[in-house]
Amino acid sequence: MPQVSGKVKIPKGKKVAVNIGCDFDAQAIWIGSFNLTSPAYMSRGEFGAEVAVPRLLKLFDKHKIKTTWCIPGHTVDTWPELCREIRSAGHEIGHHGYVHENPTPMSLAEETKVMQMGLEALSRIGVKPRVYRSPYWDFSPNTLSILEEYGFSADSSLMGNDFHPYVIRRVETHADRGNVFGSSSKVLEIPVSWYLDDFPPEEYITGKQEGMNPALGIFDRWKAIFDYALANETGACYVVTTHPQTIGRAHMISRLEELIEYIADKGAWFATLGEIYDATEIPK
Repeated sequence: MPQVSGKVKIPKGKKVAVNIGCDFDAQAIWIGSFNLTSPAYMSRGEFGAEVAVPRLLKLFDKHKIKTTWCIPGHTVDTWPELCREIRSAGHEIGHHGYVHENPTPMSLAEETKVMQMGLEALSRIGVKPRVYRSPYWDFSPNTLSILEEYGFSADSSLMGNDFHPYVIRRVETHADRGNVFGSSSKVLEIPVSWYLDDFPPEEYITGKQEGMNPALGIFDRWKAIFDYALANETGACYVVTTHPQTIGRAHMISRLEELIEYIADKGAWFATLGEIYDATEIPK
């Protein structure tokens, strides 16, 4: 069964749907993904919350942009007032695990528990999410069925397209062919890309990740990807993934503002993932 992708109905006068995503991981990414809990790594999460989030909220308010914040439950429980401030500013909040766990090795029971813990944390700040983003940008064999069970409209973790939302298909295992795509889900994928993510090229992790690449090179790539969508794709979405503790640094947030101004001038429609879902037309 071939992939079924759709086009985003862009408002009149705009040309490309743009989502700026803020994965507000704070300490959770260091605890859950890297098992790094020393004061140095905890302070990087602290910077993301205490310094970077206010900077980003101020920037988005200046440019009248609504964004999507994917927030682990641990971050909600650690920084509840800050998360309420994000919600109160009109930004969308999506589910992003509890302590930034890798779902791929989990049992169904374990992954369901993480889903419930994240939902319970978000409910404490008055959020019932429509959108899920896997902390690892990956699914276990059970993730899709869990998203369906809990009524999620959209996911933004996979990479089967670069500019067009598409219907997620189940992966089925056959003795003669191995893993192949099978039946379609009701969950819409709003695709991401490592090329549009700030964390891998920028974050230095001792012994694991070099990081600290020149910011201008990253943003030149981000502009080039937008320009391609603008010139070649109709009804496209362009999904940037940022992390407050990364993008909120002085040299990075300055470049982010330049990117916002650049793509706004070229016809960007800044939208939440939920708004992109609502505007996506899937062929019957």
